[in-house]
Amino acid sequence: MSGATIVWFRQDLRLRDNPALHTAVARGAPVIPVYIWSPEEEGEWAPGSASRWWLHHSLAALSTDLRERGSRLILARGRAAAVLTKLAADTGATAVHWNRRYEPAAARSAQVVAEQLQRSGVPTSQFNGALLSDPTTFLNRSGKPYQVYTAFRRALLHELHPGPPLSAARSYPAPPHWPQSEPLDSFGLIPKVKWYTTMADTWKPGEAGAQHNLKRFLAKSLGHYQQLRDIPGLRGTSRLSPHLHFGEIGPRQIWHALEARGRNSSFLSELLWREFAYHLLHHFPDTPAKPLRTEFEKFPWRRNARLLGAWQRGSTGIPLVDAGMSELWATGWMHNRVRMVVASFLVKNLLIRWQDGALWFWDTLVDADLANNTLNWQWVAGCGADAAPYFRIFNPETQAKRFDPDNSYIEAWIPKGGYPRPVVDLKKTRAAALDAYVTMRRAAAHPARLS
Repeated sequence: MSGATIVWFRQDLRLRDNPALHTAVARGAPVIPVYIWSPEEEGEWAPGSASRWWLHHSLAALSTDLRERGSRLILARGRAAAVLTKLAADTGATAVHWNRRYEPAAARSAQVVAEQLQRSGVPTSQFNGALLSDPTTFLNRSGKPYQVYTAFRRALLHELHPGPPLSAARSYPAPPHWPQSEPLDSFGLIPKVKWYTTMADTWKPGEAGAQHNLKRFLAKSLGHYQQLRDIPGLRGTSRLSPHLHFGEIGPRQIWHALEARGRNSSFLSELLWREFAYHLLHHFPDTPAKPLRTEFEKFPWRRNARLLGAWQRGSTGIPLVDAGMSELWATGWMHNRVRMVVASFLVKNLLIRWQDGALWFWDTLVDADLANNTLNWQWVAGCGADAAPYFRIFNPETQAKRFDPDNSYIEAWIPKGGYPRPVVDLKKTRAAALDAYVTMRRAAAHPARLS
């Protein structure tokens, strides 16, 4: 196996437009694809329950795709640096390639891998397969990270010229002897209680599923995206978010698919919002747990397990909120307009911390992406970059009348009988939220007096 290249798959579970894999094949040596299950290296942001279900099926799909091309996916468990160092020694590999991740824990893990392999005399190469841009170099004129999306988007569009997506090889050179692989079931990603049946009926994880959703969106929804994107009862969005999160499709592929159809500024903005989220996470790695605007550390949040539980279960008595939370529990996904409504209700009508909402989404979303999840929750809470003002409070009843006028979405997700009474009064809790905001502003202005 002398001269083999190990390709460390991470959140790039695809063959098309995979720079690490493509460059490994170009070396002309055997290629050993490997995926390492190492939740301990992710810390508190190890994949949640819905993400684990998706990951199991995505790995199975990738394994099948590789076998069809004369290769296979080696599965391993443990610390990535130890696994890859041993694998390189056992196989005689002379290079290890991977695509970057930008989550803080994942970036630290990759740094340890690079240092340990280089000490062992094995060269490493890292590539950008997840983003259109590089957060380490794309900065504003002051050399600082962008914190306003419109400025970020304008500058990025001026500089972006993504090359064409890389094609997948028809076959991958195999080593004469394959190293041992763990069985996928040993990762324990599929829960013993089968709560995921609706999720399984809704999604097809893997690269083929990503391509199917992209083609469907381009053919049926892209032309009406601006008009339909906010209507939860219709399929007007791409539903590519979980595929993007797991890297079953890359943003460059979507960019060029849009270019071929004359772009679409509204949908392109969503793709660039994702870029913005990753840039912020890279430059402000504490934001998954802490507000970017530090004055919000003094916000008078409430601890109320009963109300938090009602929100999680979709039993608040507020129809649009409950429909969204029911859709989330059943399918692992929620329409973006409804995500904003349920998040606003939690942090502004219930005055419960945005971090509690982010944690619940992390466990229940199939597209639980640390960068997007953090940015979007902080945006709603008013404490992040380019955030909505705190006093912008989504009224669930007004939102339902505007975006679900025929109640088709609500009726699809809420049981007909035995519906609970509202757990709070929307008008009174709106006023309480604004009072809490004033209290925070005073505390931030006079910390010694009000601490």
